[in-house]
Formats: sequence, structure tokens, C-alpha cells
Amino acid sequence: MSQHTLPGQIAPHIPADDWRRAQATGQPVVFVVNGTPPGIPWRRIVLPFAIAGAVVAGGWGLAAALCWLLDVAAHTATVIAGAAGPIGIGGITLKLARSKDH
Repeated sequence: MSQHTLPGQIAPHIPADDWRRAQATGQPVVFVVNGTPPGIPWRRIVLPFAIAGAVVAGGWGLAAALCWLLDVAAHTATVIAGAAGPIGIGGITLKLARSKDH
């Protein structure tokens, strides 16, 4: 009887006394195989880094959106001030934006 094992795995070992006792009494031999291989549980390590990466990406996205919004607001204020011309109350005149002539 030929029994092949996968590469990297060791064949299960039964101590000689237990084997002889099982052969003499007819009791079955039970193999207990650990289902989880030894090593690093990658999911437990990668999950916090994925969450931290998502938080950082969201923060950069929020900062970029805020910069864009402030840029649009400044541009809008400049256009409105240029279109309105000088504003006067009584004898005081306030010019909100320079004309393109100067």
C-alpha cells in the first residue's frame, strides 16, 4: 500500500506502542488534524490597515473638496463684485473690484 503526502506536509506519526495496542485489540486509530495552518492570520492584520487607508483617503478627498469649494466661492464673489460695479452709500463709494482698464 502506497501512501503519498502532499509537498510540505509530514505524514502523521503513531507511536509504536499505540499502534501495537490498536492492532492487538482491534480499536480504531483516530487522527486529529488541526484545521488552521500555523502562521500569520492575514485577515486580522490586513483589515485594520484597510480601514486606516479608507479613512486617510476619505480625509484627503474631504480636504480636496473643501479647497475646490473655497476656490469656486472666491471666483463667484469676484465675478459678482466685478459685475456690480462701485457701491455707494451717501457720499462714500466703495469699489469692490478693479476694472480691467487699470
